[in-house]
Amino acid sequence: MDFSRTRNAAAQRIATLVAMALLIASSHAFAAEAPLTLADAQRRAVERSRQLAAQDFTVAASREMAVAAAQLPDPVATLGIYNLPIDGPDAFSLTRDFMTMRSIGVMQEWTREEKRRAKADRFEREADRSLVERAARAAAIRRETALAWLDRYYAEAQSSLIAEQTRQSRLEVEAAETAYRTGRGNLGDVLAARSSLSALDDRASELGRRVGAAKIALARWVGQAAMGPLADKPPSDSVGLDPGKLDSELEHHPQIAALASQEEVAAAEVRLAQANKKADWSVQFMYSQRGPAYSNMVSLAVSVPLQWDHAHRQDRELAAKLALLDQARAEREDMLVSHVAEVRAMVAEWENDRERSARYERELVPLAAERTQAMLASYRGAKASIVDVLLARRGEIDIRLQALQLEAETARLWAQLNFLGSVDDAEMSTPNRYRKLP
Repeated sequence: MDFSRTRNAAAQRIATLVAMALLIASSHAFAAEAPLTLADAQRRAVERSRQLAAQDFTVAASREMAVAAAQLPDPVATLGIYNLPIDGPDAFSLTRDFMTMRSIGVMQEWTREEKRRAKADRFEREADRSLVERAARAAAIRRETALAWLDRYYAEAQSSLIAEQTRQSRLEVEAAETAYRTGRGNLGDVLAARSSLSALDDRASELGRRVGAAKIALARWVGQAAMGPLADKPPSDSVGLDPGKLDSELEHHPQIAALASQEEVAAAEVRLAQANKKADWSVQFMYSQRGPAYSNMVSLAVSVPLQWDHAHRQDRELAAKLALLDQARAEREDMLVSHVAEVRAMVAEWENDRERSARYERELVPLAAERTQAMLASYRGAKASIVDVLLARRGEIDIRLQALQLEAETARLWAQLNFLGSVDDAEMSTPNRYRKLP
């Protein structure tokens, strides 16, 4: 008996069983995978975003700088030798000349508390701006993820429609070939049916490419979860916006709030420029040691910057900061007007598309399906040709695809409107993010 051959055969059987077990386990895991909902896709996209993490670091940096800016400047230590002779009998002697001193001292700049608060407030406003920008980015991630999810959903819906029509077309090809073989049809009908089937196969290939591209686009936001099945699309018959109150509703949306936070930073710069109009004093204390024959000394000095040209320095700096504040305010107001007009146009388009989609569902699609069935019945009764059936079928496919395309456009508008802002208040967790400017 060949024991080595027996061992090899046993090993192959074991390997086969292990492979089958792994395949079954992976298929069960795939089958048990929950369909990816739109909300889950958005949550995954936000969790995966490194841009949001970067904004968190920016906020932390500004908060740390605010603490540092509120402190007094570091004291300055001084060491020196004063009045050292360089010629004569006492040259370079540290002790023989009564004026020579070895000194050690400390100097402290006394920045006024008002100015320190202004500096700290500026960094606090920078942190608030970063929080608002984070919320704006989170809203953009949710919006782009929703659009990618909907693109894949409707690409697959169109692909399923073409697959269903392809099955029907194959039956029509078989019917045309049977009629031709039995002498009830002609070769032209067979060729027309095959041509229609080939056209559907081509459409299926194109839609397959679109589905693949849509999966890749969605994977950019949610990773490998984009390759799994999708859940049903959420209801999209309301957007939560009142067209009559858009001015007030959009005022606090992230895109506008980002400009408002920039305005707050500019206001903080104005307050800092106002504080800079008053000079900071510096105090210096020094202990000086002289030769053994002379007394040691202490010195106390106060330094005050002479702001002798306010009109051309401090006042000009303040005027520049006020101009930047006016610029920020004007940009925010213009953006709000522009954004309101854009959203109003989108709401009007969304409502019109909803009306058209309802008409397709209520009238156009049922009529196209009835026409196809009528032509099919006439063909079976020898009152119509297969070409008439194919034309009716092609018309129905076009109507159904148009209906799906219109529904997809309506859903995209819904996503853009519904996810204008952040749905999570934690994205903008600062209590005074919308406080009024002074």
